[in-house]
Amino acid sequence: MKTAIITGGTSGIGLATVKIFLAENYNCVLVGRSLAKFEKIKSGLNGKFEFISGDIKRVYDCRKIVTKAVEIFGGVDVLINCAGIYSEGAITKVTEKEFEEIFNTNVKGTFFMSREVTNEIIKRRGTIVNVASDAGIKGNYFCSLYAASKGAVVAFTKSLALELANFGVRVNCVAPADILTPLTLNQLKNSGESVADLSKIYPVGRIGKPEEVAEAIYFLASEKASFITGAILNIDGGLTA
Repeated sequence: MKTAIITGGTSGIGLATVKIFLAENYNCVLVGRSLAKFEKIKSGLNGKFEFISGDIKRVYDCRKIVTKAVEIFGGVDVLINCAGIYSEGAITKVTEKEFEEIFNTNVKGTFFMSREVTNEIIKRRGTIVNVASDAGIKGNYFCSLYAASKGAVVAFTKSLALELANFGVRVNCVAPADILTPLTLNQLKNSGESVADLSKIYPVGRIGKPEEVAEAIYFLASEKASFITGAILNIDGGLTA
């Protein structure tokens, strides 16, 4: 039975991904900072799973998460780097604290979770899937900090894919646009926009669902994608086209 670690696994895209991997008979390690949040969602999960509390901004926690996952399930086959936070606003308003929070979560966390799991992933010729954003590919207005962090995830994905290819390990990335998650709903609340307003910019006429991103993540982690590595899969309803 294979094992997947999913950071940001208690809400949004991460939670949808957990549900799909459980349905596909994976052991799942949900990683998050809030035990209370996990307690609220665990009744909706079916399968073998464990919650490991940790803050991926801290290298020690990244190491602890992987070590505990191996102790519980005997190894790791898949890492999904889904945890991330969003920020927008003019560059003149960005503080050093905000910069560090965004980069430490979106870039440092993704990097060091990958570093800590690499030896285990190599043993099982497993796979890593990172979650970036359309902003990391094309940039977004008043979004330079977030876009820079997700652009780093894109470059990291390609570089790590090359580094680990000889070990039989694949590394890929999804780049979602606006998805109906708590993060997006909070963003809309702050801006005064509605889901309907946001949907107008999309060629398909709507924003995405967490399950649609999760299905793509599962595909990239599966053997059906065995010849795919270093890829950035846009999941954006035609937005970047």
